[in-house]
Amino acid sequence: MAGKNKAARKPVKKSDAGRVLADNRKARYNYEIGETVEAGIMLTGSEVKSLRAGRANIAESYASDEGGELWLINAYIPPYDPAGRFNSHEPRRKRKLLLHRRQISRLSGLRKQQGVTLIPLRLYFNDRGLAKLVISLASGKKQHDKRQTEKDRDWKREQGRLMREKG
Repeated sequence: MAGKNKAARKPVKKSDAGRVLADNRKARYNYEIGETVEAGIMLTGSEVKSLRAGRANIAESYASDEGGELWLINAYIPPYDPAGRFNSHEPRRKRKLLLHRRQISRLSGLRKQQGVTLIPLRLYFNDRGLAKLVISLASGKKQHDKRQTEKDRDWKREQGRLMREKG
């Protein structure tokens, strides 16, 4: 009887495992990326269905520590239409991030001490079918740093073009 109450996990499709659902590409342009950590994320059923449909946006979101827990704020996961109006979720609600207590206290301590922000970089399903979020300690870049990043990127692109023309 003990085994009947356990929820059976749906087998993971090959296409879902390791698939990136949302990528915060502007984060690398706007922030100096520091240490990264992989965190679980607490989702409702309709949010998981919406993610499996491939719709999410973490570009303007950030993580905040409140009451000894980390929360993902302002991430957009659109409602899953087949779930209906009553079983659906709020698209921009706060979502709890799942980390070990030591990791949470360390990240929040570094955040307060160094004055950095916790920025999500990537949202994906791991090989077990669980939604994971890669968050990073990031400090904002100044305008001249952003210009230098653009110059470096353009120079690398030009180098690749020159090498292809030679070879």
